[in-house]
Amino acid sequence: MMLKTIQEVAKQFNVSTRTIRYYEELGLLHPNRSSTNQRTFSKKELAKLKLIFRGKRYGFSLEEIKEMVLLFDYDRTGIQQLERTVEYGEQKIQEVNGKIAELVQMKHELQQLQGMFTEKLATLKGEMDDE
Repeated sequence: MMLKTIQEVAKQFNVSTRTIRYYEELGLLHPNRSSTNQRTFSKKELAKLKLIFRGKRYGFSLEEIKEMVLLFDYDRTGIQQLERTVEYGEQKIQEVNGKIAELVQMKHELQQLQGMFTEKLATLKGEMDDE
């Protein structure tokens, strides 16, 4: 089994070693220890890190990520993990849809304001040209 050091893992994922140690403190990761007490990461831990970073990219909280990642340790079939992931995914999609609706509304309001300000500017410039 090929184990990686914390420095190698940090470089692979382009994060600091402190980030990886923080995830370990939270209980998201459980690296092995070498005879010199150095952290070593298995493929399983690297897969967990991939899931953690994917979850963060999609806006999940670390608590949500922790629950989804660690469920597989309790249910090796993966069913509970997938059920929870689907549930969280549905919630996240609703949040994203809400944000999209807010942004569309904001865009519409900004376009209206821009139109009003453009008209006002044209009126003011026209009045100055008349003088």
